[in-house]
Amino acid sequence: MAATRFDPFADRLCRDIRNDLSAAFVRGLARQDLAPVEAAAAGFLSRDLPGLYRDYIAARLKKYRQALALIQVRRLDSTLARALVLWDEELFFEVHELLEPAWLAAVGQEKMILQALIRAAGTYVQLERGNLEGARKMAARAQATLAANRAAVPPLFDLDLLLDKLGRLDPMPPRLRKETPP
Repeated sequence: MAATRFDPFADRLCRDIRNDLSAAFVRGLARQDLAPVEAAAAGFLSRDLPGLYRDYIAARLKKYRQALALIQVRRLDSTLARALVLWDEELFFEVHELLEPAWLAAVGQEKMILQALIRAAGTYVQLERGNLEGARKMAARAQATLAANRAAVPPLFDLDLLLDKLGRLDPMPPRLRKETPP
């Protein structure tokens, strides 16, 4: 049976597309170009894919271009600052992919904060797919950890806004990145 919506949790091709594009995008961010993700997208687009897959790829490429342009204009080089750009583009799976290596290398409060931000992004991944119970669990854990480590959270984003949105399980994700002049 053909997929009727793009759901990486229910369709293997969706999962492969999401994972491959996301990993290529993170590699592209490190290089400051989208060649890796464009190559991955071209590989999928060379196949005879139904529209829902092609639409997802086109939408992701558009968001990736917007995110990279903003990162370049703002000259953002920290992983967290870049992750906040991805968050504001609603690239929540990519936030997870970008933060995970930093989380694995971190220790102490930094590790806990990064894990909480990954869970916060995961909350919105779950909300996008309609999994309220999974979103509720992730949000509660993220919220508790961020609140407990408030003093160590870098002042790059509005923590109170994020805590409020997670606490209410607000389906409209907050825009987190604080605007700074280029």
